[in-house]
Amino acid sequence: MTSPLAAGVAVALVTLLAVVGPLLGVSPALIALTVALALAAITLDAALLSGRGGHLLAEALPGGQQRLRRVAVHEAGHVLAAAEAGLPVHRVLVGSLACLRAGLAAGGSTELEPPAHARLPLEQLRRWSRVLQAGMVAETQVFGASIGGADDRALLGRLWGLSGHDVATARREQRQARREVEALLRRRRADLDSEVEKLLADAPRLGRRAAPAIGPTPAIGPTPQEG
Repeated sequence: MTSPLAAGVAVALVTLLAVVGPLLGVSPALIALTVALALAAITLDAALLSGRGGHLLAEALPGGQQRLRRVAVHEAGHVLAAAEAGLPVHRVLVGSLACLRAGLAAGGSTELEPPAHARLPLEQLRRWSRVLQAGMVAETQVFGASIGGADDRALLGRLWGLSGHDVATARREQRQARREVEALLRRRRADLDSEVEKLLADAPRLGRRAAPAIGPTPAIGPTPQEG
């Protein structure tokens, strides 16, 4: 689906051109052609790129590595926490191009082995609470704030909602899990930085040769929309 922000910006620019263009002597035919091209670009982006075309271009530009670094930090947090918790990681994707090739409309993803049962015992809920919050915690520690993790929060909420525990218990346990993963990532900051560089090195971008998606990483243990 096309990003609402991108569509809104496009509509605003087209409207501005339609109003201001004639005052500046711009040909109505040129305005009509520009509008048609803009609408065609939005349609193709939605149909072929799941609305991620702007992200693909931004990641391919000279500053794109920094955009990908935040994604890599988020996913690396998941990877380290999953290794600590003993949850197998099947695949890690960094960047819009990697995700689109995998059929995902996201900027990054860490794919874990799903729980065997919908209703998990308390100890497993604690493990998942640490792993699902680790991406946001990693972003906060490296950049000072987290802008990703909406899908992680939603999944965590569903797991606790199915658990049968009351809201107060769920909130208390999630806060404790966050403190634990904060301590883990501070203690293993060098490992986090190393994992980030590895993910960045393998992240495909437009105009750059693609690398295969990363699978399990035995060196540190057994992926983020967005995580």
